[in-house]
Amino acid sequence: MSIVDRTVRAVEAAARRGSVPPSVRTRFQVAALLLREERARVLAEGSGSERLRAEQLKRLDGLATALARTAVRDPALLALLAEDAVVSDEVRALRREMLGGTGPEPAPEEAAPADPEPAPPVRRVVPQSVVSRQLANPFLAPDYSAPRPGVSRPRRLAGWELIGPLLRSFERAGGGAPANMALPAPTGRHLPGGAELMPHQAQVVAAAAAGHRTFLLADEPGLGKTAQALLAAEAAGAYPLLAVVPNVVKTNWAREAGLWTPHRSATVVHGDGDTVDGFADVVVVNYEVLDRHVGWIGDFGFRGMVVDEAHFIKNKTSQRSQHVLELSARLRERVARPLLMALTGTPLINDIEDFRAIWQFLGWIDENGPLGELTDALEETGLTPADPAFYPAARRCVIDLGIVRRRKVDVAADIPARRVADLPVELDSEAGRSIRAAERELARRMVSRYETALANRRSDAPVEGIDLDLVRRVARWELKDATTADSGENVFSMMRRIGRAKAGLAADYAAQLARSVGKVVFFAKHVDVMDAAEEAFARRGLRYSSIRGDQTSAVRQANVDAFVGDPDVAVAVCSLTAAGVGLNLQVASDVVLAELSWTDAEQTQAIDRSHRIGQDRPVTAWRIIAAQTLDARVAELIDGKAGLAARALDGSDEELTPSADVQLEALVALLTEALGDRG
Repeated sequence: MSIVDRTVRAVEAAARRGSVPPSVRTRFQVAALLLREERARVLAEGSGSERLRAEQLKRLDGLATALARTAVRDPALLALLAEDAVVSDEVRALRREMLGGTGPEPAPEEAAPADPEPAPPVRRVVPQSVVSRQLANPFLAPDYSAPRPGVSRPRRLAGWELIGPLLRSFERAGGGAPANMALPAPTGRHLPGGAELMPHQAQVVAAAAAGHRTFLLADEPGLGKTAQALLAAEAAGAYPLLAVVPNVVKTNWAREAGLWTPHRSATVVHGDGDTVDGFADVVVVNYEVLDRHVGWIGDFGFRGMVVDEAHFIKNKTSQRSQHVLELSARLRERVARPLLMALTGTPLINDIEDFRAIWQFLGWIDENGPLGELTDALEETGLTPADPAFYPAARRCVIDLGIVRRRKVDVAADIPARRVADLPVELDSEAGRSIRAAERELARRMVSRYETALANRRSDAPVEGIDLDLVRRVARWELKDATTADSGENVFSMMRRIGRAKAGLAADYAAQLARSVGKVVFFAKHVDVMDAAEEAFARRGLRYSSIRGDQTSAVRQANVDAFVGDPDVAVAVCSLTAAGVGLNLQVASDVVLAELSWTDAEQTQAIDRSHRIGQDRPVTAWRIIAAQTLDARVAELIDGKAGLAARALDGSDEELTPSADVQLEALVALLTEALGDRG
């Protein structure tokens, strides 16, 4: 009580003398915290007489009145009285010092922590290709060709704590409040090579071309954020470009770069970066390996940086968040107006505190308050956090810095009612290496069979190149053995192994979708893949419904009803064969296909569980494909059969191959490639 009394009197005296310096504001907030804690302690304490408790409360009320009078003298102090006011490290340190010096021992959680055990040193690497690039171009001078205009020293808001009010301005927004910066009309939608941007994508690219350099792009999944980021970098001249992404999408980033900016080379950082192209225009690195590469990345000379699934950096104490913020700060020190883009499908109205780190990455704020353009914009409002009108005005100031949020339903006219989006993933684990080794063994077995058949052929006519007829016969023999006998690894066991290896990555992506857009339907072909996915969802705390073939009709319907009717059930984990027909799951507009079917019809039937009458949003099916494996070949074959079927329905006279031959065609492709590699 005596500590609070002395602190309140000192702050009150300082306020009478004139403006309140930061040191006094810190003491003021400490006094408010101690006063609130002491009052709670007195009310909760069971010992002592009622008379003593009443006297203590009366004294505390008097001190509270003195604090309130002081705050009236300087409005900058008002925000510090709020229960949700941000408590800085300086305030915590002063509170510990005051309590430790003259009063009771601080609570255990407030005590200064003991020196921790030294953390093991981080293993840093520099890929040889990057060393070669640095030697080839050692003079990566900072780009100060377009320095920022000088910012006048703020006057009215100098004493205000502004981060808390900025965050609360989003929490206070009404349901119809705008969440988009003003975007220019779309231009240049047709790209070289025949690609075409959707209007909402072209708007962001046009904004970058017009000079905008920071974006929090929060479009729903399926609206092409990756393409927008790559082409915004092209419009801004922001190459080389760094993309920090989750592991599950890093291969897709390289693929998208090849589609949208084919004249730009892209490289993906795997492990220690042994395969990195140090001269690439786009460098893609996943969060999990960023720690060992942050050194050379910071000196690489990037002019743009994209953070995908940016809510991954919400915890500023995590290592990956600190590395991302460090790289952003180093980039802004070297380049006057770098392109900075944070991509996330998470709605801005939820967990707004998570966006602190994202705003800091974009250079809108730092630890203490708003920076640069945001400071100027807030000053120009003529308002302070004491004015109710400050909050909508502040929210508009933040949005104008580059927040873009579109939903599928908002741009439904721009996108197909149903589309399939492929998401290639790398199987870098031991399971992935084992799968590739088994695939090579399968190919060697077929090559041996081919060579034996070729040697035993009765005809003396020489064979030039690859005998394609014999290739198809060998593939048929292999397929027959796979269905009638135990021949070791075969096309069916390979696809099942690939499905198990993809299960965790597919579940991770489905969980990201559930966080971003709500309910998701997850399809798998095999029970063990469904089991692995359900375990992953349980670890993440996501509730799910399981819809399988071994359930009774009553159990299956109860699980369907739970997914459709319970807002807390985020994912329906469905058997591709048992749940692919007869179900109405249009409550979800995103479908994850963790395993491939053998026919396009089976795949379409699964997607149609969501794309059906009653669905008022475009449906996106995310097909998870294991890159550089048999999985990718099967996906291409399924798409080819689908294209033939579509042309046949349009009246084409082209002869169609039965879709059941996908297994055969996959083996033909595998054997043909192996024979070609053999030379």
